Amino acid sequence: MQIVVPIKQVPETDQVRMDPETGTMIRRGLSAIINPLDLYALETALQIKETRGASIIAISMGPRLAEKALREAIALGCDQGVLLTDGRFAGSDTWATAYTLAQAIRKLGPVDLVICGERATDGDTGQVGPGIASFLDLPLATYVDRLQGFEDGGLHIRRMVENGSEVVWTSLPAVLTVVKDIAHPRFPTLRQKLWAKQSEIKTWDMDDLDIDETNLGLNGSPTRVVKIEKSKLSRQGELIQAFTPEDIDRAADRIISYLHEHHFID
Repeated sequence: MQIVVPIKQVPETDQVRMDPETGTMIRRGLSAIINPLDLYALETALQIKETRGASIIAISMGPRLAEKALREAIALGCDQGVLLTDGRFAGSDTWATAYTLAQAIRKLGPVDLVICGERATDGDTGQVGPGIASFLDLPLATYVDRLQGFEDGGLHIRRMVENGSEVVWTSLPAVLTVVKDIAHPRFPTLRQKLWAKQSEIKTWDMDDLDIDETNLGLNGSPTRVVKIEKSKLSRQGELIQAFTPEDIDRAADRIISYLHEHHFID
């Protein structure tokens, strides 16, 4: 069985900054980590490898620095890492990103499962996993919180829905997006880290893929951020401080008066 896990290197959540002119994220100079929600996809793949046997390929699209995320994935137990890096990929929206990743997965050969995290913490769209499934014309199951078992050439899974959960069967190959309830991510050992440091990371650019350049980057993205504004708190609060019984009585009178003024009570 061959499993591909797309991962993304994202800035630490408290360091996210946006370029107000281009509407894209400013990544230069920021410390970066594997998208935390992708760790659950990695752990799911690793558990399949341990129970059934599988080869796991972690794939990422980004600058050269994203190689660090792939080495972390190898340290956790992935067998290979593939980095898609090219200046022509810069500014890709979720559609262009999913297209590029799908073309790379196609090049990797027969794949049984593509397991994605629910979403990336920097974009928060949850669109890339479904986009990959669409471009590869594969069955898709989203919000998966349990693998029930492989059977009849397919996979029984449980997925979260609005009012609870449902158990479905999907044929393979397929694309899954998983939620945090599916597993508890592990930590790499020192020996695994040393092994990952010496591992070869395959690097592909646009010319290595069967790809249409008009579908890449900012110009090839059908969606873009046209304006960024910081949120403003428009409401003006009234602070009432009460330190004595008399203050408490006055505060209670003011609250009641306020509720009458705004017709919350008669």
